[in-house]
Amino acid sequence: MSEKKVFSAPCPHCNGAIAARNPFPTVDVVLHRPESGVLLIERRNPPYGWALPGGFVDYGESVEHAAVRECQEETGLEVRLTDLLGVYSDPGRDPRFHTLSVVFTAEDDHKTCPCAGDDAKNARFFPLESLPAEIAFDHLRIINDFVKKLRRSA
Repeated sequence: MSEKKVFSAPCPHCNGAIAARNPFPTVDVVLHRPESGVLLIERRNPPYGWALPGGFVDYGESVEHAAVRECQEETGLEVRLTDLLGVYSDPGRDPRFHTLSVVFTAEDDHKTCPCAGDDAKNARFFPLESLPAEIAFDHLRIINDFVKKLRRSA
């Protein structure tokens, strides 16, 4: 496991610094079009591989806003969140540091093609039965949980 990062914040009472060791909040979006599959981005930066669109929550931002923003930045698609799929917090889910991800399902207008942007070098839909071999983080687990949810609602 990589080195644990410690960040400090000013103490509101004494202007001293308080060290905090908390997971970084992130979001991920599962956008599934039945005719096309699930939307994945190919990461431009380490860790490499294919991943769900997502990223870090900015200070002062809601997780819902972060999910919509990250999806738009990385794929060019405007999405509407439809449900909370789950929260994924295994300390080893990101090899860089401990993150926790709030994962949403989403829908879009089905009219726009994804276009890679921000830190994505590619963005495309994959049929659920033909996913790429190199999937980053714990996103294969998340996709499998989504498939289970799809089957339960069918």
